[in-house]
Amino acid sequence: MTEVKSPEVPAPPAAVPDELTPGRRRWHGVRPWLPLAALAVAAILPYSTVSLPGIFEGPLNSPGTLQLLAVCLVFGGLAAGYDLLFGRTGMLSFGHALYFAAGVYGTDILVTRAGLPLWQAALLAVTGATTLAALLGAVALRTVGIAFAMVTLAFAQVGAILVARDFGGWTGGEEGLPLDVSGLPPALVGVTNTVNLYWLALAYLAVVVLVVHRVSGSPTGRVLAGLRDDERRIGVLGLDPYRFKLVAFTLAGGLAASGGVVYCLIVGGASPHITSSELTLSLLVMVVLGGPGTRWGPVLGGILYMYLDHRLTAFGTSDAVESLPAVLSRPLSQPLFVLGTVFILAVYFFPGGLASLTSRLTPLTRALRPTPRA
Repeated sequence: MTEVKSPEVPAPPAAVPDELTPGRRRWHGVRPWLPLAALAVAAILPYSTVSLPGIFEGPLNSPGTLQLLAVCLVFGGLAAGYDLLFGRTGMLSFGHALYFAAGVYGTDILVTRAGLPLWQAALLAVTGATTLAALLGAVALRTVGIAFAMVTLAFAQVGAILVARDFGGWTGGEEGLPLDVSGLPPALVGVTNTVNLYWLALAYLAVVVLVVHRVSGSPTGRVLAGLRDDERRIGVLGLDPYRFKLVAFTLAGGLAASGGVVYCLIVGGASPHITSSELTLSLLVMVVLGGPGTRWGPVLGGILYMYLDHRLTAFGTSDAVESLPAVLSRPLSQPLFVLGTVFILAVYFFPGGLASLTSRLTPLTRALRPTPRA
């Protein structure tokens, strides 16, 4: 008896893994070039005359807008440097503002009081602040946890007292110390040269991101990540956690001091508010808002925080807010209240910071993507 075979039904084609689809391959090919594209766009931004009402008070190439963007870029780099401590090594420092202030005041004092050229003043200020970070870090890192945070806060408070008391008449006390522009290069002086300060701030941000990225990808960076996860494991492997943490602490202090030099040129002097512990707390908020331990999260968090900090002041005094009922106008006129509300909402809905938006939106884009027909 002849066996009758049923006709073979061809098996459906295997689903192509998402990471092998042409769209994903193109995205992975373009993704490494996105930072360079963003850098190029930011570099040519001063040539644009586009106006964004409500976002900026003038065109993109106006001096006021460029100065605001320059300050945002500096704090984006400052947040990225602080993330080297907090997000990548797991060290909670409450005194990071001290090294930023050392760069600001050091540059201002050496130019205004000592009459040194800018390049010499900047080099000495950064070198001195880096050395200070190494010395204070060598003491603070003998402690861990909350004790470490309190020791760094104590050092920062000593610096704030020295600035406020104006010992020797060097810092200007509570009045601050205006920068003597007669000793600066002409290209960095005047409203018309604000664009050069903007490019200087952009260069500082690019250098900080490059340094942090290279350190994080190096063997030292992997040890720092291990310290963040489990310090005892690093000790068991025969490595000295103290030495690696001191390297990270010193490097972060040097990057902060470099940002202080650029900030001093942008604002034209030094003021005692940069020595307060509130600045370090603001850096912590910037990093958490952007996403600690990520490549671009702290940068975005620092830029967004400083933009809101400047623009909310103008928003709180605008006619639109003043025309609201008192129950709404009073809290909206307080920038810190609005910033705190934004931070709470961001942490609640995006616990991983702005950097987690991509991973959270990926399932949504996959769900909305049309399924291929069989």
